[in-house]
Amino acid sequence: MLFDWLIVGAGYSACVMAERLATQLGQRVLIVEQRDHIGGNAYDYYNEHGILVHKYGPHIFHTKSKKVWDYLSQFTEWRHYYHHVLGVLEGKKVPIPFNLNSLYALFPEKYAEKLENLLLENFGFGVKVPILKLRESASGDLSFLADYIYENVFLHYTIKQWGMKPEDLDRGVTGRVPVYISRDNRYFQDPYQAMPKLGYTEMFRRMLAHPNIKVLLNADYREIIKDVKFHRLLCTGPIDTFFDYMYGELPYRSLRFQFDTLDQEQYQEVGTVNYPNDYDITRITEQKYLSGQTSPKTTLVMEYPQAYVPGKNDPYYPILNEESRDRLSLYLKEVEKLNGTVLFAGRLGDYKYYDMDHAVLRALGLFEKEIANSM
Repeated sequence: MLFDWLIVGAGYSACVMAERLATQLGQRVLIVEQRDHIGGNAYDYYNEHGILVHKYGPHIFHTKSKKVWDYLSQFTEWRHYYHHVLGVLEGKKVPIPFNLNSLYALFPEKYAEKLENLLLENFGFGVKVPILKLRESASGDLSFLADYIYENVFLHYTIKQWGMKPEDLDRGVTGRVPVYISRDNRYFQDPYQAMPKLGYTEMFRRMLAHPNIKVLLNADYREIIKDVKFHRLLCTGPIDTFFDYMYGELPYRSLRFQFDTLDQEQYQEVGTVNYPNDYDITRITEQKYLSGQTSPKTTLVMEYPQAYVPGKNDPYYPILNEESRDRLSLYLKEVEKLNGTVLFAGRLGDYKYYDMDHAVLRALGLFEKEIANSM
């Protein structure tokens, strides 16, 4: 069978591209996925207790992009949901990102009021300030606050999550958890925040429900590529793997997940509780908050960050720093030599720390600019 496209992987980028190619251009697509399911790391399923579980950790959908929202809304109904996160600091649970409410939960009221006024005077209300920026610019009591937040909220969590100090990471990563000068306890402030009503996997199934799209699971594309006829290839897997590590491995961080189901309706006050300083875990997420289900039982997922070892676990987060960017640039030069016969997209293919909506926007843009406009 002749395909117009062979797509490696079945996550967001792959599914969006396959849907666009099939429905907008009438092209035939074969998706090849190593795992036994579609949806990539956003895959979810109902466990033996009927609770919808995110196999690879919590995925909370949020976006500023109406384009992304409208596109995905073709394939799912939504359950509106605002995610809340608490962090355990000195035995107290306070809102994360650290905000004005966190101040008053941790410090005496008069001192918290003084710190609040200093934050407002220096940065204004409703502003998100990266903790490293706050440390660099602060003085006096604000310097104390910056050091406190850095030490108790940021430093040890980052070391657990990334295996390195915040200063050794790209600012785009460290800026993802700012100090929020607000009393808004929501983890995200995007205008569109929701969960797919029937889960992510069902959304992906609907995206791929087209006669021009075929999906091959439990398969390595390198094992079948000589037996499949196709014109072009989209790789959403690791770019360094595609080129057989000719410039060495790009570094990633991995995760291990532990699921526990308890004989009680509720375990914690909010969807996710972070443990920046205690235990080996970084966070516990209670799945029913995300799905909105009612059940006499509840399922928790605990996350244990770990080093990525090719062939032994999965790459989750690109480790962005000067060294990895230099190595990536060498691979991107190899991509240029392919003259558009092979495209790359997604967290692994682009080696970028995409959120879900960014992955969708990237795939839509790639289709519109690199494919549809060239037809």
